[in-house]
Amino acid sequence: MMRKAMFLLPILFVALIVVLSSVFVVDEREKALVLQFGQIKAVKEEPGLAFKVPLIQEVVKYDDRILSLDTDVIEVTPSDDRRLVVDAFARFRIADVVQFRQAVGVGGLRAAEDRLSSILNAQIREVLGADQVTSDTILSEDRRILMTRIRDQSRELARSLGLDVVDVRLKQTNLPAQNLEATFARMRAEREREAADEIARGNEAAQRVRALADRTVVELVSDAQRESQITQGEADAERNRVFAEAFGADPEFFAFYRSLRAYEAALMTGNSSMVMTPDSEFFDYLKQADGPAAAQ
Repeated sequence: MMRKAMFLLPILFVALIVVLSSVFVVDEREKALVLQFGQIKAVKEEPGLAFKVPLIQEVVKYDDRILSLDTDVIEVTPSDDRRLVVDAFARFRIADVVQFRQAVGVGGLRAAEDRLSSILNAQIREVLGADQVTSDTILSEDRRILMTRIRDQSRELARSLGLDVVDVRLKQTNLPAQNLEATFARMRAEREREAADEIARGNEAAQRVRALADRTVVELVSDAQRESQITQGEADAERNRVFAEAFGADPEFFAFYRSLRAYEAALMTGNSSMVMTPDSEFFDYLKQADGPAAAQ
């Protein structure tokens, strides 16, 4: 009995090893292929336990999640010949694991990413370099339409690899470093030209305002002088009328008043001197003790 047990123990151990090597687990985040001498014998896409022939068959697992791929930075030339540096990334997943294995072989995901990167770069150049696509279009809201076009065209080509391109995004779209200074200089020149135009228009407007103000001042001064002359003429006419009425009412008094005004003007001349004879008519009213009243 003991001898029999010692004989069965190695057999059971080998059988256990064979059973364990024939069982494998498929994770819910994976897809698995059962290969026999490099040929696909089974596809396991559902999570759980699965079986294979030990020593003869092998299992290759692939990630079933959405994966990310950053493309190389490339230069594109839109239709306006302004070169741009584009940095993009894509989201993709392995849609057909059998076709994926047949397309990339033992290279696996690394080989698939290299080929997908080439597809993306080619489509980026094709879409962004198409007619009617300018650098302004790429930098505007139409950028979303361009990204959708790149995704759709890349998806068609990536199907041959068993891949599904979920999304493509342009992370950065900049000018090459050697063009930045020239672009900034051109922008500065344009802003300076616009500023000079604004200053010229401002000076022109200021000159118009000053000319209008000067003309208004001249017109106002002219109107004021005309009004003052009219008023002065009316005042002189009124004064003459009053003088005439006074002279007509009492010529003697008017002559007396005129003499007083003459005396006042003569006596307030400062350093001026007058030489007259005592019997001059200028002193007629001074000779009369009581003036016109005494004559009455």
